[in-house]
Amino acid sequence: MSTVRIDLNADLAEGFGRWELGDDDALLTVVTSANVACGFHAGDPTVIRRACGRAAAEGVAVGAQVGYRDLAGFGRRFVDMEPRELADDVLYQIGALDALARASGTRVRYVKPHGALYNAIVHHEAQAAAVVAAVRDWDPGCAVLGLPGSRWLALAEAAGLRVFREAFADRAYTPEGTLVPRREPGAVLHDAEAIAERCVRIALGEPVAAVDGTPLRIGADSLCVHGDSPGAVAVARAVRERLAGAGVTLRAFAGGED
Repeated sequence: MSTVRIDLNADLAEGFGRWELGDDDALLTVVTSANVACGFHAGDPTVIRRACGRAAAEGVAVGAQVGYRDLAGFGRRFVDMEPRELADDVLYQIGALDALARASGTRVRYVKPHGALYNAIVHHEAQAAAVVAAVRDWDPGCAVLGLPGSRWLALAEAAGLRVFREAFADRAYTPEGTLVPRREPGAVLHDAEAIAERCVRIALGEPVAAVDGTPLRIGADSLCVHGDSPGAVAVARAVRERLAGAGVTLRAFAGGED
């Protein structure tokens, strides 16, 4: 049997008021880490606290999914911000989530940017540095999650943060290892079995096909299933089952609950 270990994460708490998105309760019985919305791109205090409580009960690690202040655009639109302002927004989000998490019997264990911010800081030096500064100001020992080869992870590592690499179970990749923009055909994958097979290959260090068929190796400590995608629960279950069948151990990269 393989001794490979990997984390399985999903984006959660993305409902708002009476508007529901995704099945947090079901996903929290499958994943090992939860990227919890912090109220800027999605989520309200009640939705967020419920997700934290369920994560604590299931032994799932809680991460802060920080983003631009963009509820209407679900955080998927780039915002040209001054670095200091962005750092303050990120710090605010982490602190708010940590308060709700601690009231629920857990705490924030890592930070993962969301949507347009996630994609921007792959290359945007100033914004990447601002997010790193915010995380360091909150907790210099915090773990962070991001795209392999991104400026965000490089600057975070240089700043002494604990860095972990992420691959996406249900997103197509360019030959350069970045995500195919959602507006392009084929950017989001939906076949649960095909996604699960690809995740096993990623976990075992084997190449997968980029959108143009180019073989691509993606180093990853964590695999992400988007909680807002149709069939997310079925995809997450298929991924977990196939990983277990391949002898891969599922474990939170940022540690379990206290």
